[in-house]
Amino acid sequence: MKTEATHSTSLIVNEAAYNLELLPWVSLLDVLRDEIKLTGTKKGCDHGQCGACTIIVDGKRILSCLTLGVMKNGSEITTIEGIANGEKLHPLQQAFIEHDAFQCGYCTPGQICSAIGMLNEAKAKTREDVQELMSGNLCRCGASKGIINAIMEVKGDYHE
Repeated sequence: MKTEATHSTSLIVNEAAYNLELLPWVSLLDVLRDEIKLTGTKKGCDHGQCGACTIIVDGKRILSCLTLGVMKNGSEITTIEGIANGEKLHPLQQAFIEHDAFQCGYCTPGQICSAIGMLNEAKAKTREDVQELMSGNLCRCGASKGIINAIMEVKGDYHE
């Protein structure tokens, strides 16, 4: 039931359609976690400084904590839950395992979504480029070297 304070919002999340009534001040992160019940996207700082909440919207990586849900009406959203192809892991997920690119794993969903978005941007030519373009995604455990190694492995033959 629609109330005056809510806005009808349609989202396609991981290829599933959702029609929601959202309050205008609710972040896309909270919509994903609280309304759609996809908790893979993490709430880190809630200020856009850590990158834990990175998802892919209309092919581009964004910080979902800084985006209002109503702003993405009609958008196609991919979260960490939508990265794999059934039981087959996305190449970045597999590379993260092979390169031990996580310790606690809290930042991993945002790191993987950000890396996919970065690879889609096709701006990273060198390891230094990857480090710079991933600098908005923090890993407090110190797995950054493994993260960059995983991305570099996939970068060589990545075409989405």
